[in-house]
Amino acid sequence: MESADNEEQIKRLEKEIRILKKKLERSEEDRYQLEDASERSEAILKGVIRELEESQTTLANRSRELEIALENLKALQVKLVESEKRSALGVLIAGIAHEINNPISFIYGNLPYANNYFQDLFRLIQLYQQSYPEPVDVIKQELEAIELDFLKKDLEKIFQSMHVGAERIAGIIKSLGIFSRFDEASFKEVDIHEGIDSTLVILNNRLRATPENPNGIRLIREYEQLPLVSCYPGQLNQVFMNILSNAIDALEEANQQRTPEEIIAHPNTISIYTRLIAGNQIMISIADNGLGIPETIKSRLFDPFFTTKTVGKGTGLGLSISYQIVTELHKGQLDFNSTLKKGTEFVLTLPIKTKD
Repeated sequence: MESADNEEQIKRLEKEIRILKKKLERSEEDRYQLEDASERSEAILKGVIRELEESQTTLANRSRELEIALENLKALQVKLVESEKRSALGVLIAGIAHEINNPISFIYGNLPYANNYFQDLFRLIQLYQQSYPEPVDVIKQELEAIELDFLKKDLEKIFQSMHVGAERIAGIIKSLGIFSRFDEASFKEVDIHEGIDSTLVILNNRLRATPENPNGIRLIREYEQLPLVSCYPGQLNQVFMNILSNAIDALEEANQQRTPEEIIAHPNTISIYTRLIAGNQIMISIADNGLGIPETIKSRLFDPFFTTKTVGKGTGLGLSISYQIVTELHKGQLDFNSTLKKGTEFVLTLPIKTKD
């Protein structure tokens, strides 16, 4: 009886063991399935992350390409605007110079003849006085009324001043011609000082004394003897115009923050220095004693369309264009130094012979 019970228990145990084995096998299979699913999920996740990283890289590259395209577009726009400005200004100045040159040539050419004619008339009057030392009363009264001796001396001064004025106008026309060399597309050897001086002639009206600035703007020029420089004359003159105009603007802005006494005690000054450096380069320094440039905007000074001037007074193109003309066209350098309350200096370094 006990033997039968033991046998029954053994069978029951064996059955339970078989059931446990099957459960264990199913558990192992489930584990393998979970591990496989986890590996697949991890692979999918890695793939998604890789695709996201590739998309991010592609987007960053595309963004850089768009930034470069935008910068190129801005540069092209600047060049187009400047080209149109130069062309229009060149035509305008050439037309004005031509229209003025014709009548002034007529006046200048006829002044010697007019002077000679008056001298002939005075000699004739002198002969009459010698022949008729005692003129009739009506002539004597007229001589006293017109003050003949004074008239003769003053007329000589008038002719002299007219001659000087005509020469001055002729000089201005010549300066206009030098300044407006916008149609010269090739490099040409020129006198840099001639270009600077022609620009100053154009700006002369802004340098004169005014009720707000009784001293005007004092001009200091120290020119070293320089060789002829190979350059685009018209475009380089445009650089001088932009920098000098900015210097005048800076001085006018500074005057708004100064009292009349301070302006008289510390006159507005623009200093221009030229030097020969290293035998194959020239340096041009243009400095003002204005308010200087704040540190916050120094890094943006040559950016296209950046300006601190009020609307309608500045486009933000002048210094950007000047930088391109100096660095790209002439393979030179354009730098600046500025100290608040003391002023700003722009320094152009140009090769005497530019290599293409």
